Amino acid sequence: MFQHILLAADGSQHALRACEKAVYIAEKTPGCRITIIHVVDDLPTRTDVMDEAMRPRDIPEHRRERVKPVVEAVEQSGVTYEVKHVFGEPGPTIVREANDEKVDLVVIGSRGLNQFQQMVLGSVSHKVAKRAECPVMIVK
Repeated sequence: MFQHILLAADGSQHALRACEKAVYIAEKTPGCRITIIHVVDDLPTRTDVMDEAMRPRDIPEHRRERVKPVVEAVEQSGVTYEVKHVFGEPGPTIVREANDEKVDLVVIGSRGLNQFQQMVLGSVSHKVAKRAECPVMIVK
């Protein structure tokens, strides 16, 4: 049914709960694979860019560490996976990845914003659900 799942991860508890659901689905579907996408929504600081060890547009290691628990959980499950770390605005970047890669399902955590917060801030999960060309599972 679902052969390719895109799992949005940011290191939060919501992302860990989403990971549990993505792994559960993937384990029930032979041949299913998970792509973990971690979108870094801020640009590198001047000191990051000036650091000679960091090439422009590299994701700093401390940012990669945030999603390590999600990666470890998927790895322990035995499901085939890959990890993508990218700079960008989370909603549009996740949608673009889902649509370009023709994934079968996007699994994303819900931050649990109230109605006022959603109206003012918008939610990444809502933006993804509206624009992705595949089913989207929002995990509370």
